[in-house]
Amino acid sequence: MTDSPQDYDVIVIGGGPAGLTAAIALADTGARTALLARRVPYADNRTTALLGASTDILDRLDVWRRCSDKAAALKTMRLVDDTGRLIRAPEVRFTSEEIGREQFGFNIDNRSLVAALEDRAGEMAALTRFDDEAASVRPDDGAVAVVTRQGQALRARLVVGADGRNSLSREAAGIEVVSRELGQSALTFNITHTRPHRNISTEFHTEHGPCVFVPLSGNRSSVVWVSAPREAERLMALGDGELSDAAERQSHSILGRVEVQPGRHVFPLAIERPRQFAKDRVALVGESAHVLPPIGAQGLNMGLRDAADIAEITGQAIARGEDPGAPNVLSRYQAARRPDVASRTWAIDIANRSLLSDFLGVQTARAAGLHLIGAFGPLRRLAMREGLAPSWRR
Repeated sequence: MTDSPQDYDVIVIGGGPAGLTAAIALADTGARTALLARRVPYADNRTTALLGASTDILDRLDVWRRCSDKAAALKTMRLVDDTGRLIRAPEVRFTSEEIGREQFGFNIDNRSLVAALEDRAGEMAALTRFDDEAASVRPDDGAVAVVTRQGQALRARLVVGADGRNSLSREAAGIEVVSRELGQSALTFNITHTRPHRNISTEFHTEHGPCVFVPLSGNRSSVVWVSAPREAERLMALGDGELSDAAERQSHSILGRVEVQPGRHVFPLAIERPRQFAKDRVALVGESAHVLPPIGAQGLNMGLRDAADIAEITGQAIARGEDPGAPNVLSRYQAARRPDVASRTWAIDIANRSLLSDFLGVQTARAAGLHLIGAFGPLRRLAMREGLAPSWRR
């Protein structure tokens, strides 16, 4: 191990999209920032729907221009009740033009997004990259000591934990997590199709969870198919031709003939939230701070808002001569993130529970609620705006 630690204002641990965005945003404020994350080629073919202000954040950080040509605009969102139950909700269609936007956002493959973030991170003078992982994180009253697996000693007044669901940073700060398994799994894959998607994202609601077809560039779409774990594993084990046929049936052939592209993943769904978003000189972003099912495309969008908020609060604190890891500064981050994360988690949980429920009363209430949203313009427009970003942020 090196004898004397290298000092920084902030150390960001974790190099996923949220961690990279946080590191870039922090360095952009002038904070002396270290990014501790392995440079690993992004092999996953999953995609992210960047909604509302997410692309504005990436644009301000000079990231979006580097990957925007790989993205597909999302102009219409359809919700289709495909449960086959006696009581079903009417189809609801949201269009971005109704709220004065050219599009709700963009769907992009994570590989292209991470490549653009890595490219921008490599240009920043205030950002030092360590191609390594954290072996230990030890907060104390004055700073956080971090030792890498290769024995490099680092120190900072603030650590931003972007190191995922099994966060070492969160554990070091003694932050407890409330977790609940949902008894559902999501299968993700991409498809080509013979009919154009016309920038319409269609979400079929089944009695085991939603199956959403989200536009990609060209005649391609990404698929997130939520079902019971056993069914997800069965679908995962199908050959390409069989899964193509299954996806075409589930889509009711709205995209024409479907062909599955290589690469698919299945993962169990859960809801996780920490009891605090910051403690003992550690602030959490991304999946360290919240884990949600892929319903409503909220996960990474919240992670980008985490990154923007911690950068803004830290930058302002340093400019005023404050300690960025001090309790009063961390309390500002806590106040900024708690209502956003809590409201999104609650809304997604309620939507998912209402879809899975076998009780006629719940099914009736769900159908009536979707009917009101579809039929009543002001309520529909409110739902669209809130889905893009919390009203208090606007």
